[in-house]
Amino acid sequence: MTTPQSVSTSPARISYTPTSPFPRSLGRDCGRVLAFPARPRGFSLRLRSSTVMAAAGVGGSGSPAAPGDSTGSSRIGEVKRVTKETNVHVKINLDGTGVANCSTGIPFLDHMLDQLASHGLFDVYVKATGDTHIDDHHSNEDIALAIGTALLQSLGDRKGFNRFGHFTAPLDEAAVEVILDLSGRPHLSCGLDIPTQRVGTYDTQLVEHFFQSLVNTSGMTLHIRQLAGKNSHHIIEACFKAFARALRQATEYDLRRHGTVPSSKGVLSRS
Repeated sequence: MTTPQSVSTSPARISYTPTSPFPRSLGRDCGRVLAFPARPRGFSLRLRSSTVMAAAGVGGSGSPAAPGDSTGSSRIGEVKRVTKETNVHVKINLDGTGVANCSTGIPFLDHMLDQLASHGLFDVYVKATGDTHIDDHHSNEDIALAIGTALLQSLGDRKGFNRFGHFTAPLDEAAVEVILDLSGRPHLSCGLDIPTQRVGTYDTQLVEHFFQSLVNTSGMTLHIRQLAGKNSHHIIEACFKAFARALRQATEYDLRRHGTVPSSKGVLSRS
């Protein structure tokens, strides 16, 4: 006969150990009143939320904690890029809360980076100055290159995360689908059809160039497809929102993977 189980509520794990067996006469003498063993103490689990979250592999922010990471440290990438044309400082925390602090000298790009932070739940810091008196091209490109490099840093050895992301975001009449793979192999397919040349002062040709630059330094395979849309602002914003959510999905931890590399080759490399 199986024996009852008592529960140990150690913060590190929940384990089961046998206690004394039921009386041998259990179920043999219907004329007697049988005394069942008392329920083991602690069987009704009343654990603190932090203990439950730790047992479930969940960090203090509610996001999955890194496998084997007892410190709760975040995945952060930071890059400073200085050329004769621009001065760019980027810092990204993949395990953030959606805080954006962006001042690029390009107001519309600031607005789009706010979407990246808010919908990806990344903390995104971007400070940039550049030769915007000429146009926004150099700043747009170098900011994207720095963001891609910071993303590459924050991913580290690329162990234990989902790797793939796929999201479709609508914004009124516009809808944009983003599919990405943090494979280490840079590739961009961009199927945006933006009807106007500018949104505010921002040249809409720079949207594709932004993502191409980010892809080149991060080692990301990225597919962007416009499903619908007539308003240029809506199309671009839906694109950034979909990208943020797909990237969030790809960078979150897969707890079933137990810290292994999500590749049949056993390696994901930028090279």
